[in-house]
Parts: sequence; C-alpha cells; structure tokens
Amino acid sequence: MIRYSANINMAFREYPFYERFQRAAALGFAAVEFASPFTYDVEEIVQAVKKASVRVVQFNVLDGDVAAGERGFASHADRREQWRAEMLRGIEFGRRLGVRQVNSLAGRVIPGLDRQAQLECLVDNCRWAVPHLEKAGFPMLLEALNPYDNPGYLLTRSRDVLDVLERVGSPWVKFQCDVYHMQRVEGELVRTIRANIAQIGHIQIADNPGRHQPGTGEINYRFVLQAIDEAGYTGYVGLEYIPLGSTEESFNWLPFDKRVESTAADLKL
Repeated sequence: MIRYSANINMAFREYPFYERFQRAAALGFAAVEFASPFTYDVEEIVQAVKKASVRVVQFNVLDGDVAAGERGFASHADRREQWRAEMLRGIEFGRRLGVRQVNSLAGRVIPGLDRQAQLECLVDNCRWAVPHLEKAGFPMLLEALNPYDNPGYLLTRSRDVLDVLERVGSPWVKFQCDVYHMQRVEGELVRTIRANIAQIGHIQIADNPGRHQPGTGEINYRFVLQAIDEAGYTGYVGLEYIPLGSTEESFNWLPFDKRVESTAADLKL
C-alpha cells in the first residue's frame, strides 16, 4: 500500500500558508510536507500541525533565496558553517514536529570551481551531519533536480546523488527520488526505483510536461506506483505538483477515501 503526503507549498496556494494544514486534512490527507519552515513563524506551524492533526513527513532544512536562483548551499565551502548551523536548527525543529526525515538541497555549481572540490564539500557536510541525524533518529535526504527548471544545480541525475551517498557511506543520508525531475533528464523510472530502493528515503511525484497532477501528462503513474509498492517501499509518496485547476480538483485521481494509503488499482488514472 502506498501512503501519500500532500505538499502544501505546491498545492493549496489559494489559502494562507498556516491554513493549508487544515485544508489538507479536510481533503482526506493524514500527512503533509513543505519547503523551509524558517521563512514562516515556526510557532504558528506547530500550532497549525496540532490543530489539523496531520503528520509532517518532511521539510527542507534550507533552500536559500529561491527567488534569486539559489537551490541550497550544502556544497558551498564558503557557507559551510552557515549550512551546519541551519542543519542543527532544522534537526531540532524536525524532532519537535516528529518528522520522518529532512531534506537539504545541494546548491548550484560555483563558476570557476572544480566540480570535485564542490562535491567533496557536500560529502564532508553530509558526513558531519550523520551523528546529529542518528541522535535525532531520522535521515537527511539529497535530491537531483532537472537542469531545465533549475539551471546550474549541482546534482541533476539519480547517479549524481547515488555517487554522493556511496562516498558518505551512511544509512542516515538517503536519496529523495523525484519522479518528475528524473523523467525530464533520464527516464527509466521503474528500473531506477527498483535498483535503488534501499537508498531511497522519499519519493515525490508530478506529471510531465507541466509538473501537474498524475494523469495530465506522459507518465504512466498507475504502473509507476504499482512498481513502487511491489519494490517494498515503506515511505511516503509526496504529491509535489502544481495543480492544474483547483487544488481540490487536482486530487480527483486519488479517491477521497484512499488519500491515506491506496493500491494502484484504486487510482482513477
């Protein structure tokens, strides 16, 4: 059975941020995820989570100035101390919310700097985080982002992330597999998921083109989700897509009574 998590940054944009937790619960979801909480009032988030009685599966520890083109900075040596301080703050807030994991974006390529030096900084930061994550009891995730939507991002293919994980050598750092991003750069979705299921800590989905809900594009999500289930995946599938139509309508592919968990056969796709 697949468990679902509603992304309240991508969806529910019709509502103020703190209302989105309750809106997700009202639409049948028991779990949510979101980007960095530190752009909001964290106490308001705590209260909103309690009021809605939803589980926070994950959040991004820090994304940097996304509007200005930043995509994290875990691989930026000149911001190493800032990243580590923010990671500690994120881990502490994650413990408070009872999250399943936290996510950290790797950052963009630094012009003029050797790629291997930048990757070494990323590996070093991940290794530094391991004992803190182990103490907290949940892992950190790294993800690849497609270069069309995120030009200059350091990790653009699943192999890029998996190579970093091999160098880190710890089960406390895992792969966030975003099906939309991987479809845009490499395809082979089911093969990649099956081959690397032990390293995958979280899966996110959206259709392509457009990054809208399943059923609006080229990805056979009934097949993909069935393969995820059959591979023995026990995490959540995050619905990180931009609704085509209203947020409420965008969830029609997933029946109301199946939004906690479902099989592929339950889907209206």
